[in-house]
Amino acid sequence: MLSAFQNRLNHTQRLFYSMIVVCLVSTLSFGLTPYLGYKVVAYLLLVTVSLLAMVMDIWSVLAAAILSALVWDFFFIPPVYNFHISSTEDSLMLLMYFIVALLNGVLTFQIRKGQKEILHHEKKQNTLKFYNTLLNSLSHELRTPIATIIGASDNLISNRKNISEDNQKQLLDEISIASLRLNQQVENLLNMSRLESGIIQPKLDWCDVKEMVYAVISRLDEQLQNHKVEVNIKDEVPLFKLDVGLMEQVLYNLLYNASVYTPKNSVIKISITCERDNFLMIVEDNGNGFPADEINKVFDKFYRINPMQTKGTGLGLSIVKGFVEAHGGKIGLKNIPSGGAIFTIEIPTEISYLNNIKNE
Repeated sequence: MLSAFQNRLNHTQRLFYSMIVVCLVSTLSFGLTPYLGYKVVAYLLLVTVSLLAMVMDIWSVLAAAILSALVWDFFFIPPVYNFHISSTEDSLMLLMYFIVALLNGVLTFQIRKGQKEILHHEKKQNTLKFYNTLLNSLSHELRTPIATIIGASDNLISNRKNISEDNQKQLLDEISIASLRLNQQVENLLNMSRLESGIIQPKLDWCDVKEMVYAVISRLDEQLQNHKVEVNIKDEVPLFKLDVGLMEQVLYNLLYNASVYTPKNSVIKISITCERDNFLMIVEDNGNGFPADEINKVFDKFYRINPMQTKGTGLGLSIVKGFVEAHGGKIGLKNIPSGGAIFTIEIPTEISYLNNIKNE
């Protein structure tokens, strides 16, 4: 907040506020001089200059240091209300105060400047690391489906007369699967870009959760063909005010993740209920679960279990977390002792039963 305030000030305003702060501290200290003594006031003014150096530019700090020395001399060092100093000791103290105030202000400012440069460098390095990791991760994930589409399309175009109907169907299926995979990777990239830029603003509308769940399951028909999916949504579950598009993507990524990381014939359960006027969705499976020492990394960007053996960019679950938090909700994950993992999503939202909607 202080940084944002400082960025809005020009040089003259910073100089003015620095002077005002020194004057305010001096005024407060003046009434306490009989109890503190003028030497203690010097320490208070030094602290003030140090604090100003943490938020103001160098010229404002130097001005504050000079002003504080003059104020201390005129109002606090005996005899007061003039710049004459009666003792050599006080003269030396004033000189040392002036030097210490200047050095302290300058050094504090330089330290702050150095810290900013370090943070800027680290941010730049993290950004480069992010994009390098992203490019390395995507180099295979995008190239593979594109190569599949190009190869299958080329075969269909150039050798169609020599390819049987069954082989043609197989090639078309390969194109379809590769296209869906490519589309999913592109969607994840776009979604992550939206999350990174902070422009996600959920468009809330009444959502029929049953319709949403079965629509997502239908989209994942190919990936879930070797798994058993159980849906547990009671008829009395109300309508929830959610961003349907974002929540479909949340469920899609969770189910897709389960289809990739659980063995064939695993059971994936989806249940949605209303608890304390909150939308509650649970997605669980009876697979192998997550490594106990890595479960806290699951929602990190590019996290994958056994990255050399599994497909994907590792963005799916970080997008899930981002979309849930965009709704003001929270997501939890834990392993099931008997085997498997359970994701729990809870979102505070408006609810309305169908009868209420009809009467509106």
